[in-house]
Amino acid sequence: MDDMDDRLAPQLDVVVDTRPDRTRVIGLCGELDVATIPPFSEALDEARASKAPRVLVDLSEVTFIDSTALMRLLSFLRDQQQRGGQLVLACHNPTVLRLFEVTGTDGTFQIFPTRELALGHLEAAA
Repeated sequence: MDDMDDRLAPQLDVVVDTRPDRTRVIGLCGELDVATIPPFSEALDEARASKAPRVLVDLSEVTFIDSTALMRLLSFLRDQQQRGGQLVLACHNPTVLRLFEVTGTDGTFQIFPTRELALGHLEAAA
């Protein structure tokens, strides 16, 4: 790929933070789709392997999400619930929220408009 192709390819930055209460925060920035899902999937796998009881996926800086990412989130949610853990999402982007609404999964996930509100919910439930 040349430099022009690199600039046109979808980009996703993943930042993972584990809080003192073992809550895992996965912050994403960019496009979350089939081309960029590997680092996100790896972060979810690490959260599962560490048995993080609470996971927050912060989609606040995500500009696009596709069905591949939605399916990965649903799979992780199921795993967390089977282990007695929690998964919450932070998102305020109407474009991203639209995917959850159209697929009817806005009622499946606990979605908060900010990271702070999502963390507050997790802390209250701990």
